[in-house]
This record gives sequence, C-alpha cells and structure tokens, in this order.
Amino acid sequence: MNVLIAGSTGLAGSAILRIFKAKGHKVIGVNRSVVDLQDSAATLSYINSVKPNLIVDAAAKVGGIGANSKFPVEFLNENLAIQSNLMNAAFKVGVEKFIFLGSSCIYPRDCMQPIKEEYLMTGPLESSNSGYAMAKIAGIEMINAYRKEYGLKWISLMPTNLYGPNDNFKLGESHVLPAFIRRFIEAVESNLKSVSMWGSGEPLREFLHVDDLARAVLLVSEDYDSDMHLNVGSGLEISIKDLANLVANLSGYTGEIEWDRSKPDGTPRKVLDSSRIRKLGWRPLVTLKDGIQATINWYREANVSGKIRN
Repeated sequence: MNVLIAGSTGLAGSAILRIFKAKGHKVIGVNRSVVDLQDSAATLSYINSVKPNLIVDAAAKVGGIGANSKFPVEFLNENLAIQSNLMNAAFKVGVEKFIFLGSSCIYPRDCMQPIKEEYLMTGPLESSNSGYAMAKIAGIEMINAYRKEYGLKWISLMPTNLYGPNDNFKLGESHVLPAFIRRFIEAVESNLKSVSMWGSGEPLREFLHVDDLARAVLLVSEDYDSDMHLNVGSGLEISIKDLANLVANLSGYTGEIEWDRSKPDGTPRKVLDSSRIRKLGWRPLVTLKDGIQATINWYREANVSGKIRN
C-alpha cells in the first residue's frame, strides 16, 4: 500500500511512519520542507503527484496551555487549513482511505469520566485551548461529511496526551510532559535547588506513548470503517504533581518542586474510555515509567546531537 504520512517529522507522524515502513508499506513522509499544507493548490498538486492509497493526517499546529491561550487565532486557522486542504486534495485525487488524528481536548471541560466518544459536544470546551479543539471537531465533522456524501472509508482517531521521541520540547510551546523532561534535565545540569511549575499540580491526566498510538493507526487502517471516531488512551490516570515527581526522579533531579497557582490548570480531569478500540484487539504496551525513561534518554542524546526542536 502507498501510504502518505502528513506531519512525518513530528511526534505522532514519525512513529506512524516507522510502523508502516516496518510492515513493508511504501511510505511517503510530508513535512513543511516538502509541501506547505496551508497552501491548497500546492497540497492538491503534491497529492496528485504521489497518488497515495492512504493518507494519515498527523500534521497540526500544537502546543501547551500557554501557547494555546496566547495564539487562539493561529491554532484555529492553521489547523483548519491543513486538514481541509488535505481532505479536499484526497477527495479530488481519489484517495481510498484517510485517517484524521484529533485530540482528547475535543471533549467538554467538565465531561463525565471516563470520556466516551458519545460525549462530544455535550458541554462547553476548556477555554485555554478551545481554538485548537474546535478545529479538531470540525475535522471529525468533515470526515463524516465525506463519508455521508461520497461513501468514502475515511475515519477519525482521538488520541489522549501523547509523548515520546521527536516531541516539541520548546518551553512556552510544548505540552506538559516534554516540558517537565526539559525543565528537570536542565535543573540537574545547572544544579538547581528548586523548580517552579505552572498551576496546582492537582489535575488528572492520561498519557500514551506515541508507539502505542502508531499501532492503533496501523490496526484501524486495516480493520475499521465507521463514522464514529475512536478514542485511543491508556486508561491510566496520574496527577500532574505525581507526574512531575516521576519525571524528576527518572531525570535524577532531587531538589524542590514549587507550584505557581497563579497559572492555569486547564481541564481538571481527562481520561478516555477506549473500550471501542480495545474490542478491535488494540491495547497499550508501553508503561508510563518505561516510556518516560526512554524519552528522557532520547532527549539527552538528541540534545547533544542538535536534533531537538527547542
């Protein structure tokens, strides 16, 4: 199968590219240096030139609470453009399968837990990342519109908080786990006695290693065809405070951790009900401790070699 991975150098895209290659598929990786997915004409021209059988849309403008809060217009506009241009090009070229990757932030801020797929649009979003969330909700609707009007076998996956190699570790833009990894490693290197973190540390989160997501994408590319988007999560919760302690311990940091309660916490609790995809035979294999340790090791090596996005 001829597979195109959009966002192939990012966290999710690079893992998905690796697993499809390992399975013997012909894989085409797309990033900004190949084609600007915000340019509709360029996107159509490129998709037409390679004519994939499957497109996996892992391309997105992503960031943590600070970046989402500061740049809501960019998060909404850029993500709408990327996904719309890719889907439009895929339809015009006749791409058989399309997998759209969204995010667990599509669900209401104060959603019932664990979060089922049916809870989409049952309450207000978390305001700090509503722009990004609305773009992803629009992506789900667009996938289902193509299914309904043209009978296409296009589907959507909603992963929980991802982590692993090739993440964005740039402070002020990164998500919580890569930010913790960088902060604690730098604290160790600088022999700092204390580190200040945003919020109270009380919110509960769920994390999934990106290799486990990649296995989910491979599975559904072969065995799933429905207008119901699928949650992909580990099912295990951890408080932000406990996560910080775990990352600090694995990084070798032994100083104090202070919490700046003047900064936002975001959604108080978020864990997905992933029973639907588990019934298809998928389950996560990478434990949080092992995954974080491997990511810390990768970060240290990549930072020395200059491969970190920071």
